[in-house]
Amino acid sequence: VSYMVGKDRIIFATKEDHETPSSAELVADDPDDPYEEQGLILPNGDINWNCPCLGGMASGPCGEQFKSAFSCFHYSTEEIKGSDCVDQFRAMQECMQKYPDLYPQEDENEEKSSKDLEATSEEAPAAKEGKGSS
Repeated sequence: VSYMVGKDRIIFATKEDHETPSSAELVADDPDDPYEEQGLILPNGDINWNCPCLGGMASGPCGEQFKSAFSCFHYSTEEIKGSDCVDQFRAMQECMQKYPDLYPQEDENEEKSSKDLEATSEEAPAAKEGKGSS
């Protein structure tokens, strides 16, 4: 069973599918592949969305928003590069906030550490009281 979600095809495998030996053939990497061993920017100036350096950002649930914001920044000719891309970056940020497990926010870690400190300081007096009463 398979169905399309956006540009991706989701395929469900059955137990029987796994019991049958695979007929897949491994193909050697093509040294002429323009995306192989390239950096973030291709020789023609385009963005290499397949670059491992992007960490999959271009293909996640917010991939389109990421591509839009990153493209805008890359091609920006403003004096302050990217200053014309605020709306695209805001849309990307709003999308990422819907998927906190995939896109952890830096300020979340600060909140957790401050909550941990509060919990520790609340527990400390209770522990001291317990020792004093015995």
